[in-house]
Amino acid sequence: MSELVLVRPRCNDKCRTMRLQEVLEYALRGRDYRLVERLEDFKGLQNQRIIFAVSQGISGINLEYFRFLKVLRLNHQMLKGAVGGIIVDGESELYTKSIARDFVFTANQCGCTFPGRPLVEGTGSLQNFNIQAMNLETDNMGAYLKASRELVDTVAGFSQKPKERPKILMLHASNFRTSNTVNFWQMTKENLKGCEIEEISLRNGSIQDCAGCPYKMCMHFSRRSNCYYGGVIVEQVYPAVQNCDALVLLCPNYNDAVSANLSAFINRLTALFRKNRFSEKNLFAVIISGYSGGDLVAEQLISGLNMNKSFILPSQFAFLETANDPESILEVENIQEKAREFAKHIMNTLKAVPDEP
Repeated sequence: MSELVLVRPRCNDKCRTMRLQEVLEYALRGRDYRLVERLEDFKGLQNQRIIFAVSQGISGINLEYFRFLKVLRLNHQMLKGAVGGIIVDGESELYTKSIARDFVFTANQCGCTFPGRPLVEGTGSLQNFNIQAMNLETDNMGAYLKASRELVDTVAGFSQKPKERPKILMLHASNFRTSNTVNFWQMTKENLKGCEIEEISLRNGSIQDCAGCPYKMCMHFSRRSNCYYGGVIVEQVYPAVQNCDALVLLCPNYNDAVSANLSAFINRLTALFRKNRFSEKNLFAVIISGYSGGDLVAEQLISGLNMNKSFILPSQFAFLETANDPESILEVENIQEKAREFAKHIMNTLKAVPDEP
């Protein structure tokens, strides 16, 4: 059975860490776990269940944490087979989420899988727990404690359910004739055997973004898996998302962000999410940048779909590459082999077969 590990970069300021200490004592009560506080003990983490816990100061900077992050970025197999969650405790209203999604991206590239909603963040005021506290009939600290306990339970009990013939939904908003992102997907798709693939284009300019309907109105439509704005999102995308085992997004890097129509799709998922959780669906992405910044796009997907909408973030969920001119992706060294490996990784994930070393 996998060991539960608490990775908590040491902070010598006891006053700064008191609240996080209380949270961890509550979340881990009754469980055996190994504590990693020092960099020299940050090893032996493959195939483990890991809670990462970070204390931030008012500046949002924990220097010891960045030493841990550096080790991860230099050891890309360090977390192979691991399952993780992260708790970030801050002293202001800023930086908790930004440091979390940066860390989750790095850990995921090192082989760590993150279940849906793997982040519990405590801002300085804990106002981010206002709604949860009201629903639980407790105070904000009580909601923070409960959320942390639930995260530990989720990480400890997480498992992928194997799919005999996985259903894959691919969404894009690209020009099939000129897109390097599409070119790589076509190479990948050729190697996806034993599955069902549905492709939906969101290039239609009539796709309307979420305009923030009142909560009661959104709930009214969500009960029927519907949305006030209708269109292709409701007619095609909602049923396809409900039916799929994995969502693949083709994300060419547009100004260090996903394209407008893909962003609208993520926002419009809120109405469907109010009634349906996506915690058994995997998220994959193909992210091609003309120059740089693929990590920023990946982190946007992590924040919007894994941390918020509860999609599973399987290990190494995104293929990232740089290719500028049309069809220049075809000139990338070993690109066909990379496509085969990405396809194999998708199928192994969905069929719950461990990737080979």
